[in-house]
Amino acid sequence: MQSTATQPAVTAADIAHLPSPAQRYLEFTGVLDRPLDVGFEARLNGWRRQRPDQHWTPCRTHQRSSAEDLSRVVENKVGRLVQTTDVLRDGHVERRSTALRVFTVARESGPEHEANELVAFLCDAVLLAPSMLLSLDVLWKPVSDEAFDLVLTGGGRSVRARVVVDERGAVREFTSNDRYAELPEGLVRTRWSAAVDDGWFLDSDRMRPRRVLSVWHLPTGGFAHAHHDLTRCEVVCATGEGRRIPRPRVGD
Repeated sequence: MQSTATQPAVTAADIAHLPSPAQRYLEFTGVLDRPLDVGFEARLNGWRRQRPDQHWTPCRTHQRSSAEDLSRVVENKVGRLVQTTDVLRDGHVERRSTALRVFTVARESGPEHEANELVAFLCDAVLLAPSMLLSLDVLWKPVSDEAFDLVLTGGGRSVRARVVVDERGAVREFTSNDRYAELPEGLVRTRWSAAVDDGWFLDSDRMRPRRVLSVWHLPTGGFAHAHHDLTRCEVVCATGEGRRIPRPRVGD
């Protein structure tokens, strides 16, 4: 993705009506005085596991997200044998798992997976490309001086998440009740969170979280299933040609 620096920039007036913690968040992450991000490409390193009793397995992730067509393509290489590919476009998703890059071991789709991918898309935007939120169909809702809610709509479906920030506006946790965990009894709607571990750092001229821990909050307790080290990642954002700065929608 190529970045274009000649487009209209986001100003303080464009976000002045948002909840105060959302304004702090956008200011802290460096959204002001730069064009809208409409997508990004990222290469991430981390660890994953399927069950609480499993050891962590190294994982390399390559993903591309776009606000233009609400798409998210994620390729995860877990260990040496397994690769998963999740494709979200216009609210619809297909998930495929292969072994040795040849043998398909699972293929999944359906409304639960669509909700999962929409929440993941929203989380990625919050942590990696914040001004994408201003170009999406997102409703901003005030909660408290430390939190705000986001409602993302796409493909006829809406998902909701809560973003908790500190006094600077740095995200501490992203939480949603609209994801589905793969449990022994099937896909079950379960609270899910992405916690920023070890603070934020300046990557070139953008603020990034150092590490992100993804957790399912099961009846038996929290289960951390993914951990990404963003100090060893590459993220390239793209801006939309001729894209004006829309007025974000705010609800009660």
